[in-house]
Amino acid sequence: MSSSATNTATYKFNHTMFRIKDPKVSIPWYENVLGMQKFREAPGGDFTNYFLAFPGGFGDKANASDDEKTAVQLNREGVLELCHNWGTESDPNFKGYASGNDEPGRGFGHIAITVDNLEAAVKRFDELGVKFKKRPEEGKMRHIAFIYDPDGYWIEILAQQK
Repeated sequence: MSSSATNTATYKFNHTMFRIKDPKVSIPWYENVLGMQKFREAPGGDFTNYFLAFPGGFGDKANASDDEKTAVQLNREGVLELCHNWGTESDPNFKGYASGNDEPGRGFGHIAITVDNLEAAVKRFDELGVKFKKRPEEGKMRHIAFIYDPDGYWIEILAQQK
């Protein structure tokens, strides 16, 4: 295939995948804390992938069925895939996954979510008992917060620019 057969201007960043310990904890957290919506569940041989996204990113399909949303999944941006390897939720020896922010294995850092009102979002996270890595009033960068998801992944919270 020659390079003229594809147009990089049409490429989209579609999704990021996190491995999770327990979907019964992680999925409700992403739905209730961040407002995402699970629209697809894809079981494999010994794992299940769950696909979540903000409903507004589906455009006129925001109120569509999960099957209709799955049909447009690869044509949108901002999808989060949560991969549950079966058995981790009940394994007492499972130590969790590396977030990428600790040694050894530093590499991956975080995903970022923009919100309409940072102060109100922080207050809401407090009310929901969300654990913070960094609050806006801490450190030099007063315009951002970092929260932890149930598996210890960092999520940066930024105010949308109007």
